[in-house]
Amino acid sequence: MQLHTLAFFVAPFITLASTVIPAHSSDAQQGRDGEVRILYWQAPSILNPYLSGGIKDVEAASLVLEPLARLNPDGVMTPWLATEIPTLDNGGVSADLTRITWHLTPGLTWSDGSPLTARDVQFTFQYCTATDGACAQKDKFRDLISVETPDDLTAVLQFSAPRPYPYGPFVGPQTPILQAAQFADCIGPRAPGCTEQNFAPIGTGPYTVQEFRPNDAVRFTANPNYRDEGKPAFGSVMFKGGTDANAAGRAVLETGEFDYAWNLQLAPEVLDAMAARGKGSIITAFSTLVERITFNMTNPDPALGEDRATLGEPHPALSDLAVRQALAMALDRDVMTQIGYGPTGRTTCNIIPAPPIYASSANDGCAAQDLEGARALLSSAGWVDSDGDGVRQRDGTHLRFTFQTSTNAVRQNFQLLAKEWWRQIGVATELRNIDASVFFGSDPSSPDTMQKFYADIEMYAGASDGPDPASYLGQWACGRAPSPDNAWQGSNVARFCDPEYDTLLDKLTQTAGLAERAEIARQMNDMLVQNYVVVPLVDRGRVSARSNSLAGVQINAWDSELWNIAEWRRVTP
Repeated sequence: MQLHTLAFFVAPFITLASTVIPAHSSDAQQGRDGEVRILYWQAPSILNPYLSGGIKDVEAASLVLEPLARLNPDGVMTPWLATEIPTLDNGGVSADLTRITWHLTPGLTWSDGSPLTARDVQFTFQYCTATDGACAQKDKFRDLISVETPDDLTAVLQFSAPRPYPYGPFVGPQTPILQAAQFADCIGPRAPGCTEQNFAPIGTGPYTVQEFRPNDAVRFTANPNYRDEGKPAFGSVMFKGGTDANAAGRAVLETGEFDYAWNLQLAPEVLDAMAARGKGSIITAFSTLVERITFNMTNPDPALGEDRATLGEPHPALSDLAVRQALAMALDRDVMTQIGYGPTGRTTCNIIPAPPIYASSANDGCAAQDLEGARALLSSAGWVDSDGDGVRQRDGTHLRFTFQTSTNAVRQNFQLLAKEWWRQIGVATELRNIDASVFFGSDPSSPDTMQKFYADIEMYAGASDGPDPASYLGQWACGRAPSPDNAWQGSNVARFCDPEYDTLLDKLTQTAGLAERAEIARQMNDMLVQNYVVVPLVDRGRVSARSNSLAGVQINAWDSELWNIAEWRRVTP
């Protein structure tokens, strides 16, 4: 694709009707700065974050759908649709830690002019926890048993057990409030079929969906009923998806065709050369985003039919801890970080690298490559090259793996490095790269999604939604594995299952003291890392680019990067 074609659409949009209501008058008129153009090279496939865990989908939807609270760039929880953050001190959290009370800000409306009420909060809980539903954010609602609405502006969340950190539901872009009236007929198994609702949700955010072409682009227009007069400054947003990170970076930093480019996972020297053109700036923020390799604990052999990659079928080689450990020992994580990210990445041995109180020191030294040690470990475990073809085997099982990831220059470089290092210890690797919109997509019929994991090894990045890692660590609980029963929407991609881990997770959800919670979280991190369920590689900063004519941007690695788009405005560079 030539770069100039990014500005156009190759097929008609899906257009959805909307109600137009006159905007509020203001000295600083809404929409005064025209259009802002955003390029996410992973195109959104849906605008309902409850049906997709993909960052591209969640962040595109965040222009429309909003939570009760979110995290600012420093990781501090900030009221959004609520008047304040409920705590023990202000009485918003009950003394027994089983109840949290949120108060909605009076006067808020949906983009169609109807009032936002606590009933919408209650409905959103019912939507995600419905029987036979395929809610991708169900982990956030762990132990939540009811939402009561004593009045229109009060939502009382009741948990079945003490929740020392009760801010999973409705905090952050993954769990925004849905309009009950719009989604009333989309409960449980009917949810994925509600195309109009999922493609054009009614929200309280600064924008509404005007047109949507899945896996291509979205056109947003300013919400005429947005609560802040004169905002947003941009009357429309062209949110384009597709192409690749290199083209996205050039579109902002070299040609100026776009105003904002997301997730520029490019070699440092490439970014530096682009920025030297003077049309835009690189912006970076760190939180807990970790590039990692995940091993499949189950067997992806297609001969297994419906049992393929499910918990009942353990992997014939990767079920052996020695194999997973040897593969990890063969990697040189410092080299990968330097080549792939430069100053925008930091080598990490932890799946939870921040905040500092949660970062374990038990895995220090993991970054040192040890090829000889890896070879000795495999030999001692009975994996030997008995026929001289360079590939180790044991009991008829050969160490031949398929290693998949999304199509991305940095990830393909990492694949090539890993393949060579693994060859040196007697492991053969077939590499696959999959279009990012497919790999991170939510189509349960696709064989190529990250969740379905029809391969032996895969690589991707993930992060905790906030400074408390309980919900994130809950992704590796036994019951969270993707399967046909949950439309392959589970979060436990590795299919790891250890009752001891689940016990620690339960303990974490019942412990209130910060120091005690941090100790448990470090133990869980160590269990995942030392069992080589995942191999953390790089603590990645979020790297994006903005035009020099775009002001008000505050890149946020704890929330949606577009969290404050209502504050964006055009300036003269």
